[in-house]
Amino acid sequence: MYVEIAERELKSANELYTAGRVDEARTAVQDVVTYSEKAHDAAIQSGKRVKNTEIEFRKMAAKLRDIKRSLNFEDQAPVQAAAERLETLRTDLLSHMFGKGK
Repeated sequence: MYVEIAERELKSANELYTAGRVDEARTAVQDVVTYSEKAHDAAIQSGKRVKNTEIEFRKMAAKLRDIKRSLNFEDQAPVQAAAERLETLRTDLLSHMFGKGK
């Protein structure tokens, strides 16, 4: 459920950046990170949907990088930071799936 919310916030952020509403878009990007962290924690704790969550994080990080390329230089940093955070969460999920002891 958290992944779905994060995806909707990402779509909203893209639309807000396109409309020139940068402050609202930054808030939406931060929400993407917040809900992604919650999805990460829920997947790790339950042990379910870990693979699907990792795949969705990869897609969202790629979309964030695409959005970043379309922005002014001063607006790129928060989007880049969000993409990097999603990659960190994704890597952690991969480690959980394929780490030692599995």
